[in-house]
Amino acid sequence: MAKAKRKKTMKTPPIVSPKEWEAARQQLLVKEKALTRARDALAAERRRMPWLPVKKKYEFDGPKGKASLLDLFEGRRQLILYRAFFEPGVKGWPEHACVGCSMVADQVAHVAHLDTRDTTLAFASRAPQTDIERVKARMGWQMPWYTITDNFDKDFGVDEWHGTNAFIRAGDSVFRTYFINNRGDEQMGNTWNYLDITALGRQEEWEDSPEGYPQTPTYEWWIWHDEPNTMDEDRPGLVQLRAARAYSKGGDAT
Repeated sequence: MAKAKRKKTMKTPPIVSPKEWEAARQQLLVKEKALTRARDALAAERRRMPWLPVKKKYEFDGPKGKASLLDLFEGRRQLILYRAFFEPGVKGWPEHACVGCSMVADQVAHVAHLDTRDTTLAFASRAPQTDIERVKARMGWQMPWYTITDNFDKDFGVDEWHGTNAFIRAGDSVFRTYFINNRGDEQMGNTWNYLDITALGRQEEWEDSPEGYPQTPTYEWWIWHDEPNTMDEDRPGLVQLRAARAYSKGGDAT
């Protein structure tokens, strides 16, 4: 008869007083702030990455029919394209996409905030559009999702594994600016991390960006996602920024 597996005792940290706990937190905070500064510096390096021209013409299927890579920008300046595995041969098909890709999709923040920074987020798989629309409805996903119909996935390193490519356009010319995959994709989903892998970044004045890059004051571009077309002067983030500045100067914040 097999012996029962003995459960290991969890070795927990020490129990301390409020003062000791705060001291430990402050000690760790020094490292956390250093990590934040290092992350900002790394994002600044990404904004200086060389651009790779995309000369080949790629074609996708979308909700409105055939679409080029340029069409996926939806008129915006930047495109972030995640290659999700939802297709025959992938575990979960046809009811579900790959479980990891589904977790990524579940984490995606409301795309209206990326739209405000002139950036489009989209997903792409090899599943037909009818299946994509069905699984999106089932899972409550809202991001644009296209069908790969050619060698795009192979050409951009996402034919065998998921990954996120970032692009920018100048007129009708498209350039690849960054690529992240493997554990790098774990952090994706929130607006800030998406912007940090783009060529233009968050486009805020505090960022270390090359000369001439578009930048606005922090908070100014923030919106409520259900009111994406708010006029610039009435953006809630700008109103909040004005109030904060007035308060710091001792003025009327109303």
